[in-house]
Amino acid sequence: MVMPVWKRNLIVCWFGMFVTGVGMSQIAPVLPLYIRQLGVEHAGSVAQLSGFAFGITYIISAIFSPVWGMAADKVGRKTMLLRTSLGMALVIGCMGFAHHVYTLIILRLLQGAITGYGTACTTLIATQTDKENAGYALGTLSTANIAGSLLGPTIGGFTAENLGVQNTFFVTGALMLVVFALTLAFVKESFTREHTKTLRMKDVWDSVPQKSLTLTLFVTFFILTVALYSIEPIMTVYVTELSRTASHVALISGLTFSASGLANIVAAPRLGRLSDRIGAHKVILFALIAAGLIFIPQAFVRSPWELMGLRFMLGLAAGGLVPSVSILVKKITPQALTGRVFGLNMSAGYLGVFGGSVLGGQVAAAFGTRYVFIVTSGLLLMNAIWVYFKVYRKLNATRLAAGE
Repeated sequence: MVMPVWKRNLIVCWFGMFVTGVGMSQIAPVLPLYIRQLGVEHAGSVAQLSGFAFGITYIISAIFSPVWGMAADKVGRKTMLLRTSLGMALVIGCMGFAHHVYTLIILRLLQGAITGYGTACTTLIATQTDKENAGYALGTLSTANIAGSLLGPTIGGFTAENLGVQNTFFVTGALMLVVFALTLAFVKESFTREHTKTLRMKDVWDSVPQKSLTLTLFVTFFILTVALYSIEPIMTVYVTELSRTASHVALISGLTFSASGLANIVAAPRLGRLSDRIGAHKVILFALIAAGLIFIPQAFVRSPWELMGLRFMLGLAAGGLVPSVSILVKKITPQALTGRVFGLNMSAGYLGVFGGSVLGGQVAAAFGTRYVFIVTSGLLLMNAIWVYFKVYRKLNATRLAAGE
């Protein structure tokens, strides 16, 4: 039996987004070691440069993501996938040859500028998949970037420990070359450019039919990524506080951080299917409430294993959020603007990664590590209230009026 084109596209795009997510985040545990290796010895300078080098990629990605979304609507999404995968393979590979810390930072900046794989993938899957399978496809695809981003630090740390710091970059670059080859050979797109002239961002926004709903979805995606990454700067510290011994803290921290990514892989495709049946607006509301409530007991755990179990439960709840946002964005956006709107949504996600890391560090420094979970819970629950009034009630009434 011949595999449907949409399913083959999904498999290749999932692998590509996973590797891209790993490539963006695997440097987190490696950066301080590599920066020391590049000649920076003062502990304060290492911490400062590590934070800057990690965060700059996401800030630049947030700026360029809408630009590449516009390009995807002009020349096709497959072209953007090929550009990004090849560009990241070269840039990440070159990081292994850096001889100075500022060379590394420039390459991290360049990595952020050429990114756009996630935007192009999401747009391609959204536009090339039939309506009956869209929820499942977008749900499955959403697990890739989250899983890659959450598992990336563990993969990076393991590779650095066993193969050496520099080889971390070479391995990731080689994997991106594999993504480029698979995309070239197997991804198929039926693309017709609908706008003959390039629309300015103001024209794009003026063409969005439901601005308030679209903006609500952007904010929801931002808060979701803030919540997922708020614990990144404090996870190792928190696990150390909870552990009775100092042995294997790095490994336990990596496993705890990655538990939500594993759960996300399990839950997202199923919740994507559920969104197709009962409506994405229902899934997104209840997933926000569940995620917000699950954050609270994480502040009161007494062992790393309790924390790991709760992180897994969080991943199950969060699995309903990203695909639901993607499904709703696709539903309310004209196809000719899909790439640009998904690009703006991805920018919100990149800003959320950076904002979450900053928020977690600042709250922990001011009040203590346990309060990071309380603050994050409050953000998610307040967002749930906003989603109820701005999304749930509006779309529920629309579905009832349509007899669905």
